[in-house]
Amino acid sequence: MNPWLSVIGIGDDGPAGLSPAARTLVETAETLVGGARHLAMVPGGGAARLLWRQPIERTIADIGARRGTRVAVLATGDPLWYGVGTLLLRHFRREEMTIVPQPSAFSLAAARLGWALADCTSLSLHGRPLDSLRLHLAPGRRCLVLSEDGTTPRRVAELLAASGWGPSRISVFEHLGGPREVAWHGTAQDWGERESADLNTADLNTIALECAMMPGTQALSRLAGLPDDAFEHDGQLTKREVRAVTLARLAPLPGETLWDIGAGSGSIAIEWLRAIPDGAAIAIEENPGRAATIARNAAVLGVPGLRIIADAAPRALGKIPPELAPPDAIFVGGGVAQPGLLEALWAALRPGGRLVANVVSLEGEQAILAWQARHGGELARIALSRPEPLGGHHVWRPLLPVTQLATTKPG
Repeated sequence: MNPWLSVIGIGDDGPAGLSPAARTLVETAETLVGGARHLAMVPGGGAARLLWRQPIERTIADIGARRGTRVAVLATGDPLWYGVGTLLLRHFRREEMTIVPQPSAFSLAAARLGWALADCTSLSLHGRPLDSLRLHLAPGRRCLVLSEDGTTPRRVAELLAASGWGPSRISVFEHLGGPREVAWHGTAQDWGERESADLNTADLNTIALECAMMPGTQALSRLAGLPDDAFEHDGQLTKREVRAVTLARLAPLPGETLWDIGAGSGSIAIEWLRAIPDGAAIAIEENPGRAATIARNAAVLGVPGLRIIADAAPRALGKIPPELAPPDAIFVGGGVAQPGLLEALWAALRPGGRLVANVVSLEGEQAILAWQARHGGELARIALSRPEPLGGHHVWRPLLPVTQLATTKPG
């Protein structure tokens, strides 16, 4: 099939910035698709105009109905970098499409600042929770951020200042690459002074951050084993050292999905997502108060996309959306002795997936010993001690030993 669908990256300079080939694809299109801003850049002609509907996926069928005619979709900058090109590739074959990118907002902002783009973290807050920015905060890290609208810079500055990252440098670029381009520079803790001067930020803006901490602020690693006090909890928490061993056994890989059963404070699911932000996790916790705690922990620790089901397993498994892929890994931190639970989880686990269960009770240990006898897997006993004061001295105080089962489903 000849390509009929063109996806054209266009900058704020409009058609003047297009290559001759891209301009020809736009000028010869029978249908132009885009947002109001993009369509307004193209002079009137004989082409039909199709405005994106909300949600944007509703327009896909309209585009598909024009298969075989010349359709040009106008997108901002690079259509495959947080752009509509990625969505279109999920619905149309690559052979049907011609994709012509322009410099992205990330490229333009990095060029203005003299930053090496390969050394920057690039992310989007367009249609995404602001709390997802927290995951990327680290001393000296440079972040390039696509904004949702003109309020995003202020909200980012407030989040940084409230989280101990107030000295971070912020640059906000409006209308990059166009005749109305302008840049604003400051620090997160002082950004409110600009806002109080009633200097509104354009909706089309890109943020550049250079992260810096206030003294006493604790930077959090993306590696497994966050400090216990990084989590809000009521004592139902997989301790730091056990958590690190457990995550090593779960072995998260890019794009994989975890089910965290009896999630408590959500620490295992949260650290899974911090390790692989493109992955997914579902935390299942029977106690509604703890489920709310999991939600707060996920937001504060930069993974607000964690799905939470406030119900007991195995009944809660029926509430998992059927369109989600089978889990690649399952962690059981509570309820392992529940009749039928391990069997139900084993049936749901994809072939080749990993199941890890931690227990401290005799009943739980009996359950995993019986399971290991039937299905195999590796057993380990994790015993920790921490120093505590006793009189004028310190002694080692042992924590409850944890028995761990780690097994892989055949196939």
